[in-house]
Amino acid sequence: MATDIKDITHAVEAAAVMRLLPARPRLLALGEPTHGEDTLLDLRNELFRQFVEQEGYRTIAIESDCVMGLVVDDYVTSGTGTLDEVMEHGFSHGFGASAANRELVRWMRAYNDGRPAPERVRFAGFDGPLEITGAASPRQALTALHGYLSARVDSDLLPCTAELLDHLLGADDRWTNPAAMMDPAQSVGQSAEASQLRLLADDLVALLDHQTPHLITATSRDDWDRARLYGRTATGLLRYHYRMADTSPARMTRLCALRDLMMADNLLAVAARGPALIHAHNSHLQREKSTMQLWEGQVDWWSAGALVSARLGEEYAFVATALGTIRHQGVDTPPPDTVEGLLYALPEDRCVIDASRLATALDDMRPAPRLSPWFGYAPLDPTHLADSDGIVFVKDVPQR
Repeated sequence: MATDIKDITHAVEAAAVMRLLPARPRLLALGEPTHGEDTLLDLRNELFRQFVEQEGYRTIAIESDCVMGLVVDDYVTSGTGTLDEVMEHGFSHGFGASAANRELVRWMRAYNDGRPAPERVRFAGFDGPLEITGAASPRQALTALHGYLSARVDSDLLPCTAELLDHLLGADDRWTNPAAMMDPAQSVGQSAEASQLRLLADDLVALLDHQTPHLITATSRDDWDRARLYGRTATGLLRYHYRMADTSPARMTRLCALRDLMMADNLLAVAARGPALIHAHNSHLQREKSTMQLWEGQVDWWSAGALVSARLGEEYAFVATALGTIRHQGVDTPPPDTVEGLLYALPEDRCVIDASRLATALDDMRPAPRLSPWFGYAPLDPTHLADSDGIVFVKDVPQR
């Protein structure tokens, strides 16, 4: 068995990943089984550099707030702001504190310096402005979309004034009330004002769409793309807040599904711009349904990767990352009868494995699922092997 696995392992290089794929993907998704480990992000950075320099990829998209990500993109493409400001205001989920994310942004800015626009690398966040525990006010996205349109189309076409939007939105802390996650009655998502905002957001997005020929000519495709992002975000947030006020048993399933739907829509927009490397948790990128154990039981939903894969086919590829140990989090040597345990016995500290051939090699063995003592780490599901295009295995993740 060890010999069979050794025969399907390769160095962790962009070229080795590409050789595993049937076609050059428009979106190459690299998953991670845990957040916050710079060892894994350093590896992502090196692969991204190789994909840029060797394969012509021009965008990296990560699991961070899509609106905040515009701050990063402005900096790496045109030098707007400072690196410190970008790390503070351009990332959600605490990702701005990561030294590896800082190095990624620094490298992208240096790479772009002096290059013409078509050759520059771009940054995107593809998560919505939300977490499992709450969601942002739709104010920023809605007012930015309204402002873009009001400056460029006849005022008679606008469905409302900026003043009406401001009145309906009210105070932002009404939307961000943390008690709303556990108590739907605390959410404003099904109030009369929120219902009117959903209709107005839909009208603004429709106006943006049917004025596309004029808007692209009057401004630029990049500006139009940004306005579309504001539209997706506003409508997505209003849907999410509506479901936060839901009292049905399907509430959390719907919320998880809506988050990944927002991710998928953002990824499809990134794909329209050209080949991109995508980085997020394995559970958001896999082709199988995702599952999570919450206070009200297990929920399952189609991940962003599953949704995008269904749309793009072979133009979407998914490479999962697996690991052996995170000893500083209590994740020790994996049992030998698990996928991670078999890979841990290999001599390499890190390698790329052909997932489909590994699934075939392990078919008779039926490896056991690994159990994690730490909630922040999700082991590979051995039944998902055949649905991945490859696996990046990292033997040990040291404390940094």
